[in-house]
Amino acid sequence: MSYDSKNEKSLGITPLISETARVVDTQFGKYCEVAGHTSITESQVGDYSYIMNNCHVIYTKMGRFCSVAAYVRLNPGQHPLDHAALHHFTYRSSQFGMGEDHHAFFEDRRANQVCLGHDVWIGHGAVVMPGIKIGTGAVIGSGSIVTHDVDPFTIVAGSPARKIRHRFPEQIREALMEICWWDWKKQKIENALQDFRHLTASEFVKKHG
Repeated sequence: MSYDSKNEKSLGITPLISETARVVDTQFGKYCEVAGHTSITESQVGDYSYIMNNCHVIYTKMGRFCSVAAYVRLNPGQHPLDHAALHHFTYRSSQFGMGEDHHAFFEDRRANQVCLGHDVWIGHGAVVMPGIKIGTGAVIGSGSIVTHDVDPFTIVAGSPARKIRHRFPEQIREALMEICWWDWKKQKIENALQDFRHLTASEFVKKHG
């Protein structure tokens, strides 16, 4: 099937959420999109960020311009390794007719958020473990399991994910953080669109720094 941009729905102030997605108690910024069969619970999604199909996102704070590929999991549940039993019955007790759920267990999960900076790209099938902070401009390779925080503008990959390299030299990274283009107004971004398309990061910071 050929690609036809005319068939795409335009994004706007209201998030574009697939009819097959499940969204619970989540705040969205402007120009956001959630694709089919994705579940998002108690999270925040910044302006211009999108989440592709078959993702599972819970207790996550996401900055602006984040790109989340298909089959990604952000903040998956963890079983209690230090307890006598691993099974759900110890905290989802009501499902088994064993009394009330263990509410403190879920409060601990809520407090252990995943936090993404701005313009983060998470590749297909990656998993970001609870409590992880991923810096602005970072790249998570497809299929990676992220178990440690990731610095801004750093590429990581593998299981567990390890640093591959920085995207740019330190001077360029610092300049981009000072420019903070992700905080620009929409009109300013539009005016600089050709610079985003055609300038290298070094050329970009020389012009806009």
